[in-house]
Amino acid sequence: MILQEEPLEEWMPGYLYQTRAGQVAVRQEGGQSSEFPEEEGQQGRELSLEELMRQENQGRLEDQGEQEVTVLDLESLLEENGWDAQTLPEEPLQENVPPIPQETGDQDGAVVRREFVPHILQQTVDLSALTDYETLRNQFYAVDSVTTIGKDLLDVQKLTQRDLTISKEDPGPQILIYHTHSQEGFVDSVQGDQRTTIMGVGGHLAEILEQRYGYQVLHHEGTYDVPTRDDAYSRSLPEITRLLEENPQIQVVIDLHRDAVADDTHLVMDLDGRPTARFMFFNGISWTRRTGSISYLQNDNLSDNLAFSFQMKLKAEEYYPGLTRRNYINGYRYNMHLRPRTLLIELGAQNNTLEEAMNACDPIAHLLDMVLTGGEN
Repeated sequence: MILQEEPLEEWMPGYLYQTRAGQVAVRQEGGQSSEFPEEEGQQGRELSLEELMRQENQGRLEDQGEQEVTVLDLESLLEENGWDAQTLPEEPLQENVPPIPQETGDQDGAVVRREFVPHILQQTVDLSALTDYETLRNQFYAVDSVTTIGKDLLDVQKLTQRDLTISKEDPGPQILIYHTHSQEGFVDSVQGDQRTTIMGVGGHLAEILEQRYGYQVLHHEGTYDVPTRDDAYSRSLPEITRLLEENPQIQVVIDLHRDAVADDTHLVMDLDGRPTARFMFFNGISWTRRTGSISYLQNDNLSDNLAFSFQMKLKAEEYYPGLTRRNYINGYRYNMHLRPRTLLIELGAQNNTLEEAMNACDPIAHLLDMVLTGGEN
């Protein structure tokens, strides 16, 4: 994974990046630790990740200072985390993407914007090879060092055989899109204009799902990271719970985010002449190495959550190879327990343009439709 250069994603893990000296630097933004603090005294009360991290780091900022950077040699880091060279996160330091033609001209010289055309099957993933746990984990997942995930959850037969189809005919919205971190913007976002942030991207995704694929979508524009991102997940939970209680027919929940990466990393690819932001699916499993199972972050829908993100990733590999990053596994819950079909999507990063993010909505909607209908293109 890539080091996040600014404290834009306080809930995301400390990323790794390769330095020019051939070492690996691990950055804990704002003095934050990727370890989960002790649960002592917290029984019966669910704390937000932000609260828990502040408890653990209360005295650390004075000792280490903000923006502390710890440099480890690669061999020590591998040994400490139980990795080998083949299981290091796959994201490169710099994605050298050639200039992308965004527009074409007709015979009269007029500019014509390229339209999205859903892909047909490009390749078939060999599921038999993925019955091997290590192969499945290494090819499809990046697991944060704070947690681990075993064969009981990463079983390709269970992940692929889960029926995630829904009906488009039921009255009322079937899909909810919201944003725990609504203020996340892009390199060309306009200050104060939410249409140019991840919120606007969520609205565009909702329009595509409605107009092209026939779903009914509720795009919730509540803000939970203003004036601060602290406790955003705790603040969003009551409102999202209320929305789902008022709309019990909603079967799909999408928390749409924008990631944060190194300043010299550009998560983009040329998708049929359209500059398109790369994205990844994210899961929290309510389990850390330090605490084991986190009882007050119970998620009875975890198996379905994992199956949903896996099937989305599988379709992406077969129809849009290279567009998605590996599914990311972390140790907490991120309000993914509210529905079996819940996705947390990290769409692009702060270095992407708004156009690149908007363009990614087309393949995301296509992937969703294939998984939710059980059909092919």
